Amino acid sequence: MNEAHLTYLASDDWAERLRSDLLPWVERVGDLGDDVLEVGPGPGRTTDLLRARCTRVTAIELDPALAAGLRERLAGTNVDVVQADAADTGLPDGRFSAAACFSMLHHVPSAEHQDRVFAELGRLLRPGGYLLVADAVEHAVLREFHADDTFVPIDPTTVTTRLTAAGFTDVQVDTGEYEFRLHARRATVAGRG
Repeated sequence: MNEAHLTYLASDDWAERLRSDLLPWVERVGDLGDDVLEVGPGPGRTTDLLRARCTRVTAIELDPALAAGLRERLAGTNVDVVQADAADTGLPDGRFSAAACFSMLHHVPSAEHQDRVFAELGRLLRPGGYLLVADAVEHAVLREFHADDTFVPIDPTTVTTRLTAAGFTDVQVDTGEYEFRLHARRATVAGRG
């Protein structure tokens, strides 16, 4: 992640946008349950929102420095920070009541790697567990903001097919000018909702 992006994600402006815009959407989607997995928390502003709404949060962060900083900041709270690739976490099957990925999937270096992340999330969620995603779409302004950074936006028109292949059902996608949001459920029986 480039320095400008990281600075923005640690800022009070980003935290306020999360509180005023993302959080109401999360709360409309439904109850996150007791044990939430967050993928790619970065500096942890999204983690702060999630940990106030559930009993336990496990934050998976690929970057060792970001993981260490978040682990130190949230020591003694209901958050466990794990430094790992979200495509291969090593966590147990069916543990989590919900999984959240906020503004991070476009940092995954390829569509194939993103699909491995989706498959891993399908493995980690309990049957019926929620997946919540908010992420960037292809846009010139966003591509410029990601200069010298990984930017592989997901096509919202194909994401339902990709998630279905990973074991999700009831996929609902809303697309705006700069981002899409989706929520889905892990299928309760293989191939069925």
